[in-house]
Amino acid sequence: MPQKIRVAVAGAGAFGLNHVRVVRQSPRAELVAVVDANAARASEIAAANGCVPLTDVRDLAGNADAAIVAVPTSAHADVGCTLLEAGIDVLVEKPIAPDLASADRLIQAADAHGRILQVGHLERFNPAVMALEKVARLPLFFEIHRMSVFSPRSLDVDVVLDLMIHDIDILLSLVNQEIEEIRAAGISILTQKVDIANVRLQFVGGCVANMTASRVSTDRVRKLRLFQPNQYISVDYSRQDAAVFSVGANHQIAFEQLPVTKGEPLALQFDAFLNSVETRQTPKLNGRAGRLSLIAALAILAKIEEHSRVVAQSLVSPWKP
Repeated sequence: MPQKIRVAVAGAGAFGLNHVRVVRQSPRAELVAVVDANAARASEIAAANGCVPLTDVRDLAGNADAAIVAVPTSAHADVGCTLLEAGIDVLVEKPIAPDLASADRLIQAADAHGRILQVGHLERFNPAVMALEKVARLPLFFEIHRMSVFSPRSLDVDVVLDLMIHDIDILLSLVNQEIEEIRAAGISILTQKVDIANVRLQFVGGCVANMTASRVSTDRVRKLRLFQPNQYISVDYSRQDAAVFSVGANHQIAFEQLPVTKGEPLALQFDAFLNSVETRQTPKLNGRAGRLSLIAALAILAKIEEHSRVVAQSLVSPWKP
């Protein structure tokens, strides 16, 4: 039997626990440690999963082949670089980092030490999205909604970096063109960050995408609609299904449900990471791909800030009918 890959999980929060479960369930990996700054939390999770509790990722040197970084985004670069410099391959949660300088630190550390760096843009491993990738030929228009009920996790970043970045990543991969115009608005509801955002992107080739993301919704919605010549494609991320409506001769409309082999995206993502660890091949969602999504997300946040200043000015100015 091939030797199992020794994997540690850094960050024992809600999403870190999901990673712990996936590692435990993989026949290709061995969970060797859970790392968390909260010693009691690390001990509790490690005891429940038969591994070593740690409070410092530096203690993983020589004891792990790979690690999943599920700490707050603000700590991605520090934790990730420490692991990469210790010769440990890294799967870092999205977004890759809170800013481009931190993203560059991670990319440079991976290059300098010959390590695998994969970014956890989970929806790219959604079976419905993988089915969409096979039929998206010339996207012209997107309508995307990603809504979540409020959760106290990931509040160190805006909804754009928390939720919308999934759709940004998918858009960039499908359109494969540069963004030439951004219009965006966002507001804070329950946090000091942007909780709801609406964005319109226009790409160089003319494709337009409308995106709405909210983390204070009453419902959980994960839907994408794509229009291309003679076709409309509807994807439901949550149900993992994709339907195609095609217009043929004499305006006849044909309906087709795309074949989708359902599976857990987190497990599929981890399996892809293990493949890269074993083969040393660069993952499709490598550091540079994660950086491109971050560039777009930060540009969107800048436009939201610009719009907020305009709104603030109108609120203090005398109202005129």
